[in-house]
Amino acid sequence: MNTPPIVSPQEWQAAWQQLLVKEKEVTRARDALAALRRRMPWQAVDKAYAFEGPEGKVNLLDLFQGRRQLIVYRAFFEVGVDGWPHHACRGCSMMADHVPDLAHLNARDTTLAFASRAPQADIERVKARMGWKMPWYTIAGDFDIDFGVNEWHGTNAFIRNGDSVFRTYFIHNRGDEALGTTWSYLDITALGRQEQWEDSPEGYPQTPPYEWWDWHDAYGEHTPSRWFGDSDPDHPNDQRPPRVGVEDRGRRTAG
Repeated sequence: MNTPPIVSPQEWQAAWQQLLVKEKEVTRARDALAALRRRMPWQAVDKAYAFEGPEGKVNLLDLFQGRRQLIVYRAFFEVGVDGWPHHACRGCSMMADHVPDLAHLNARDTTLAFASRAPQADIERVKARMGWKMPWYTIAGDFDIDFGVNEWHGTNAFIRNGDSVFRTYFIHNRGDEALGTTWSYLDITALGRQEQWEDSPEGYPQTPPYEWWDWHDAYGEHTPSRWFGDSDPDHPNDQRPPRVGVEDRGRRTAG
């Protein structure tokens, strides 16, 4: 194979710095795209949708599990799909393998769920075999047809206001390839990462970045963490936010 030039450490560093400029442009563009998603109009979901879960029949509102936002990935695991009944489709299985620990999404008031046409007994068996932990429901109505995922995989995002549900975003095809981290999932939601640096509409919930992060088995046990230390006012490249006062932190926690 024809390799790129072999260079000195100094030349390599210069090339890396040059590429970093382009990478930062992509990062800012990605942030701007997520900001546009947060301004997408909402589609009211007035139709009742039926699912089967481990505990029996549920509806779309139940899939939120009491949280404000819901992300639903339509995975192909059913009769006629390659791998049935021992496996879900290879691509959907790769998506499942990349799902992060859901505690981090839950900490941002967001639930991630999978949905397929397979019966619950088959879903639970395959989840156990593959080590998957996400909630996975059986589609028992027209959900996949109405939300563009009856013939191909895709991810829909929803938000609720009380018992009213709204569709806020949809991504499929190669767009799904970018998913698989807490950040990428939050970036497709109506509320985003809910951090103060984001360009979000007025009134959207936002807290200081980093401070809400925690060990996945410790969320809710203490006040927002300061594990990353205090910012250095004399260091021009220190991007850590200033410490939040105790009184202000209490208001954010209560809100």
